[in-house]
Amino acid sequence: MQPLLPALVLFTSMWLTPLLAHAEKGAVEVKSIAEKEIKSVVNGKTEVKRVPVKSAPPDTKIIYTTTFKNISNKPVNNIALTNPVPEHTVYEAGSAQGDNTDIQYSVDGGKTYGAATSLKVKGKDDSERPATTSDYTHIRWVYKGELAVGKESSVSFISVVK
Repeated sequence: MQPLLPALVLFTSMWLTPLLAHAEKGAVEVKSIAEKEIKSVVNGKTEVKRVPVKSAPPDTKIIYTTTFKNISNKPVNNIALTNPVPEHTVYEAGSAQGDNTDIQYSVDGGKTYGAATSLKVKGKDDSERPATTSDYTHIRWVYKGELAVGKESSVSFISVVK
């Protein structure tokens, strides 16, 4: 029997807290936001703007953006940011973005990561099958090189409420 899924997902700040790994403690400031796009017609022209998400019904696309800034007095390297794919949502294929980053995915709760094409999961009969986006549990961005003093960058992905 399938568990009942909520008709409405409520967003909490813990869903917006990515894990920053490797960089020197206190050297990088990290901020995250979950938003959805709202369309409106103004003077006959359709405008799209993003607004923070407080709740979302099924099929809503949620855009997660994490910004990170070097607040130290020297360049920072070894920056890795990890975001969970929130419960009751599914990662939207191809939506993960991040300038100057390598993007990896996890299907085992963040224990291991790899390229989307290399991920495998066990099927119902215990055989392995290629992972699909609905199997993703976490996304990790590894920043290539150094983040200069005062420089800011961002990463993002979209998930869809089940």
